[in-house]
Amino acid sequence: MREAVSLTDQVVLDASRPLWITHLRPDPRRLTLAVVSIARLRERGPHGLAALRARYLTAAETEQAATLRAPRRRLEWLAGRLALKHAVSAHGRRHWGLAREPRTVEVRAVSGGLQGGRPVVDAPVEVGLTHSGDFAVAVCGPHAVGVDLEHDRPMPPTLARLLDEECDPRAPSADARRLAAMPATLRWTCKEAVLKYYGFGLRIDAGEVALTGWLPDGRFTWRPGGGLLRHAPVAETRRPAGWAGVVAGHHLALVERPPGG
Repeated sequence: MREAVSLTDQVVLDASRPLWITHLRPDPRRLTLAVVSIARLRERGPHGLAALRARYLTAAETEQAATLRAPRRRLEWLAGRLALKHAVSAHGRRHWGLAREPRTVEVRAVSGGLQGGRPVVDAPVEVGLTHSGDFAVAVCGPHAVGVDLEHDRPMPPTLARLLDEECDPRAPSADARRLAAMPATLRWTCKEAVLKYYGFGLRIDAGEVALTGWLPDGRFTWRPGGGLLRHAPVAETRRPAGWAGVVAGHHLALVERPPGG
């Protein structure tokens, strides 16, 4: 990251707010983050949700929405589309002086392959999307970005043990000891954010991302495994920078292009 600036105080997760948007500091990173409250969407009921779909979705998106059968999945999907559209619209106003309405932004997903499901938009930007609990979070910027959110809940014991085996609370490095004290769910979130940066998600084993340290300002360090390098060899020389922290009881990780990359 370009400066030692923590994101903890820049991100607001408030289920009572239907929409919250911010432009992340420092300014050179040019990232815009949008949060949509799934809880508030849930309160709208069928007619309110239908009105939102009619207002914000393109024809192609409306067709896709109609294929989703599970009510929870439909709600998360809509929240994610709204977050992405508002992030792209706000980013355009801030950095290009472009007044584009959110409803005109079309969101698609990569079909097939290791990047299948990765969201893309009809604008010259890269986007990242995550949802958990009552929130959908989208990030938009000029370069690749990965974001993951997990609400605070116990990790499955087997997974927690695997994550703990990667850490040494007696490590000589203070950053490595701090990593060992990081909540297991937050460590998992870091791994997912790295994999989502490359567009793979969990199609690549999370064990291919080895966390190595957690700095006082929230930045985390990591190294790629051989399996990840086979699909993203650039990870060896241009490793993206990561930040992780706990915001309103949720574990949030963000990965972006390395400084000068």
